[in-house]
Amino acid sequence: MTTKNTFDAIIVGAGSVGVPTAFFLAEAGLSVLVIEKLPSVGQASNKHAIGGVRATHSDPAKIALGNRSLEAFASWQEKHGDDIEWRQGGYSFVAYTAEHAQSLQALCSWQVEHGLNISWLNHDDLLSVLPHLNPEGLLGGTYSPEDGSASPLKSAFAFHKRAVEAGAVFHFNEAVVGFEKQSGRLTGVRTNLGTCYGNWIINAAGGWARQLSQLTGVDIPVEPDSHEAAITEPVQRLFHPMIVDMRARPGSANFYFYQHPTGKIIFCMTPEPAILGSHTLASSDFLPRASRRLLELMPVLRHIRVRRVWRGTYPNTPDGSPILGEVPGLEGYLLAAGMCGQGFMFGPGVGIILRNLILNHLDNQDKIILENLSCSRSFDSEEVLK
Repeated sequence: MTTKNTFDAIIVGAGSVGVPTAFFLAEAGLSVLVIEKLPSVGQASNKHAIGGVRATHSDPAKIALGNRSLEAFASWQEKHGDDIEWRQGGYSFVAYTAEHAQSLQALCSWQVEHGLNISWLNHDDLLSVLPHLNPEGLLGGTYSPEDGSASPLKSAFAFHKRAVEAGAVFHFNEAVVGFEKQSGRLTGVRTNLGTCYGNWIINAAGGWARQLSQLTGVDIPVEPDSHEAAITEPVQRLFHPMIVDMRARPGSANFYFYQHPTGKIIFCMTPEPAILGSHTLASSDFLPRASRRLLELMPVLRHIRVRRVWRGTYPNTPDGSPILGEVPGLEGYLLAAGMCGQGFMFGPGVGIILRNLILNHLDNQDKIILENLSCSRSFDSEEVLK
């Protein structure tokens, strides 16, 4: 039996990770409190996400985490009745250089060994999947048909709705100012409105995870940078997969885009050099650079009109992988941080893993994921498909 201010788990952050985590914990019968400094769910990084969901990664833990999320997104409407705009359009990493072709083919063989449904398609076969892709210089690309996309907004609302129905409590407009500790264990959260106590405290604060963690005395290597995206007017269906071009160009390290179920094209690129900090004001140079990259890859889009641009944050780690699980030396504290711009696609998977950890129901794959994504790892490797 819990008292009014005591819970099995307290989650800080009602975003792409915190809200699905609240759902899976509450669904399992745990008492859950979510504390969010903003007025409603998904008002920080979640509302800036473009919606891609994939298991196509170059790290076994991220593949497994992605698969957990894919299963949750793909089955959500059937299980719960909420339309979250899930579409299984797939992902395609395209190669226009010999270096990228060689790298993607080698990685594809490894990914198949790790259970991914993915294949390398040569020039002609890839064009049969993506007929409007620029054929000039195209060597081929990978295609993973089980990946897809969903609406970050609708997903956040759906997870929140079902979490509340399962008993989760959400405190909005409430800011964390400190933590309670006792005998090497985190026992409570102090906010501007009072103190609540929990057996487990989960840091799901996105771009603010490091500052939050420092209040516990634990520093974590998470530093946000900002990325921009744009969306066009709707056009007829031209393609289905998310297309990723790994080539670097002046001002950008890569480029990716897909066609939303409504027909709009959403496109984004990774800035180079990184723009560190939590900047959310759109710049004047993104759209000209990004538009050139879009038209280089799909010239048929040259007459389409852009409706708006926006900027959001990626909470990055040194190796491009999340930090997940317990913190040595501080019992009761769980990290769900450093998602590197992939919080939306990993959110349900993170929630499932943390549920299993709290309930002591970890299977071997769960243990491998937590070991590989532990805050105690070396951070000296790097995810190829960030």
